[in-house]
Amino acid sequence: MNDWIRPIGRGWVVRDVVPGPDVDEFAEPDRVIAALAAPGAADSLLAVQHPARTPAALARGLDLAAAVPVARAVLERLRKRFYRPVREVVAPYRVEGPDGVALGLLCLVDPAAVTDDGAARVRHTEDVYPDVVAERAAVLAGLGCATSAAMLVPAAGGEPLTEQVEQACAALGLPDLSTSDAAGRRHDLWLVPAGPLQSRLLAAVAGADLLVADGNHRVAAAAAAGHSALLALVTAGPRLRIGAIHRVLTGTGLGPEDLVSRWCAAGLDVRYDEHAVPVPGEAVVRAGAALLRIPLPESGGPWPVIDHEVVERVLFADALGLDPDGPCVRPLPAGRPLPPDADAVVMLAPVRYSDVLAVHAAGRRMPRKATYFTPKPRSGLLLAEL
Repeated sequence: MNDWIRPIGRGWVVRDVVPGPDVDEFAEPDRVIAALAAPGAADSLLAVQHPARTPAALARGLDLAAAVPVARAVLERLRKRFYRPVREVVAPYRVEGPDGVALGLLCLVDPAAVTDDGAARVRHTEDVYPDVVAERAAVLAGLGCATSAAMLVPAAGGEPLTEQVEQACAALGLPDLSTSDAAGRRHDLWLVPAGPLQSRLLAAVAGADLLVADGNHRVAAAAAAGHSALLALVTAGPRLRIGAIHRVLTGTGLGPEDLVSRWCAAGLDVRYDEHAVPVPGEAVVRAGAALLRIPLPESGGPWPVIDHEVVERVLFADALGLDPDGPCVRPLPAGRPLPPDADAVVMLAPVRYSDVLAVHAAGRRMPRKATYFTPKPRSGLLLAEL
């Protein structure tokens, strides 16, 4: 397909500040509900993305199908008040902060694009939760507009893309939009209309197959919603980082002694170590006042071994009888607050980028919520009609 990478035909760029709380800081439903209960949050992009979790929707008992038209009306008000329209643009984009630097291109990508031999152009790196995909697809289909971008990285050879974007930013001068987020990251965005520069930037992106670094659910939702376009930031860094994503056990009814007893009975080497920190091949568990270090057993599976797979299969499913995809196991990015009802948190070292690429090269996928690429594009800076 020659047109699998495209400009944003009709879009809206924020005039100043994205309205409402930072969408990217909220993922868990309970935190979304709490954030939407704050004054003024009902008229925000967070409410648009989670329409069935607003106080009004909950009070009226609205399901997602009934809440989406309300979200569409909110989105229209926000676009009129906080955004200005743009047409046929791509957007060189730079985000820099304490968690890395990403320089790339905001554009539309066909999530179902394939090469001439039938290989996928956009390849998932992680498994997804079907219920999350279904919810996001329903919202996308109802809105017809993307309010946040997936982050895609070239499977190989990303340096030419970075060079092209760097040269474009230098030639364009001051950005059309510059803002900072709550974590202190600086976001700069330039708008490039149709012309030779836009064509060169699109060609640089189209020359590589892409992996989903962040937004596997958004990519799957765009395809499920029947859209042939996905808003994406395609970036090769230059200084992307992968943060740790831990696992929280909640509602298990198991105290620290129960956990230790069951893991030891399963043949695991459980050690009390108040100075333990996560390293590859080990899990560190905080349960109550106890800090435990557990060397992970040999998996016998293909290389590279991803610690999250071993933890979910051996520590959770085999030893505790817990479904890793069930309600008792939740992902927790490093730095996020621990839920008050947590029985324990199982901390894991960040996955190496080379291991992500090796898993992809072997035709496998990472476990769900195993990688946390940073820095991420800021939701709401540029909206795109789908």
